[in-house]
Amino acid sequence: MDLEEIAQVLDAVSRFVRERLVPNEDRVEAEDAIPHEILDEMKAIGLFGLTIPEEYGGLGFGMEAEARVIIEVGKAAPAYRSAFATTIGIGSQGIVIDGTDAQKERYLPRLATGEIIGSFALTEPGSGSDAGALKTSAVRDGNDFVINGSKRWITNAPEAGVFTVFARTNPEEKGARGVSAFLVEADNPGITIGKTDRKMGHHGSHTADVYFDDCRVPETALLGGKTEQGFKTAMKVLDRGRLHIAAASVGIAERLIADALAYAMEREQFGQPIAQFQLVQAMLADSRAEAYAAHCAVLDAARRRDQGEDVTELASCCKLFCTEMAGRVADRAVQIHGGSGYVSDFKVEQFYRDVRLYRLYEGTSQIQQLIIARRMIKQVS
Repeated sequence: MDLEEIAQVLDAVSRFVRERLVPNEDRVEAEDAIPHEILDEMKAIGLFGLTIPEEYGGLGFGMEAEARVIIEVGKAAPAYRSAFATTIGIGSQGIVIDGTDAQKERYLPRLATGEIIGSFALTEPGSGSDAGALKTSAVRDGNDFVINGSKRWITNAPEAGVFTVFARTNPEEKGARGVSAFLVEADNPGITIGKTDRKMGHHGSHTADVYFDDCRVPETALLGGKTEQGFKTAMKVLDRGRLHIAAASVGIAERLIADALAYAMEREQFGQPIAQFQLVQAMLADSRAEAYAAHCAVLDAARRRDQGEDVTELASCCKLFCTEMAGRVADRAVQIHGGSGYVSDFKVEQFYRDVRLYRLYEGTSQIQQLIIARRMIKQVS
């Protein structure tokens, strides 16, 4: 797409966020679900196909264009973004990058329209940041593989149509090299979805455990048609996923700043709006400066990725800084609202809970620190 077409999409998304997503936030929070009509509208404007190539029915956005859209969508409750984020990210990009032609033809067109939802099944009860320690197994049986094991906190598991499942195909390899990726459809016998998790925030976005009990899949389900390539594929899409979360953090921070400023302009104490108090101004100014820096960092790293640069270190820098920034902005927003910030009458209380997750998934802040430092050391060794 050319710049004019991308600008048109961004304008449509921004208007959709203001007119449809934000007004329905209370309903999503109360019902712990996105209304079906809203989901249908999200599909209609192309959100589920943002990054899927045009030849398969998607918009084919690069990283910078994706980041700009996610910043806009991030200004509404995070559940909206979560509804399509896995589909356009790790749920489809592994297929785009390493999938066979048959796998692309089978899944990408349906993912692009939202007919099916993609889900990424990596984390296990005993395997999170140490993903190479996963125990789910896939044993070859003739022309099939039989999968056994369990996955934890899998986003969109209750709604998913296809899971990208990571399982150990080589038990002799204890680390990541013995792991393969499989495309497993949700109606496959042997899959059981656990109860939906009750979470601190992100209400309306559902996670659950997924259990595999002698789940038989054909050899054609092996992503890319090769064994022991699962983590190589995962590493290829991680930079994009981390920049995506960084962009979402920028979006919600900008929303929080706008809400805090509006409240500070209206709320009066000692005969004047609290926005006139210098200590309140300091919190607003610090938030604006940090959000601006985060916004610039995300777009810079995204452009570099589109230009073919290795942005692993920069993606981790963005993920670390932007998610931590969003937490600080949310805390200040609650402080500016005072007692009103601690009750659910104002959205700031919800967003304070919601942003906490950003520092955990797609690699915790501590994992990002390790990646950045190790890359720095490697460059001078």
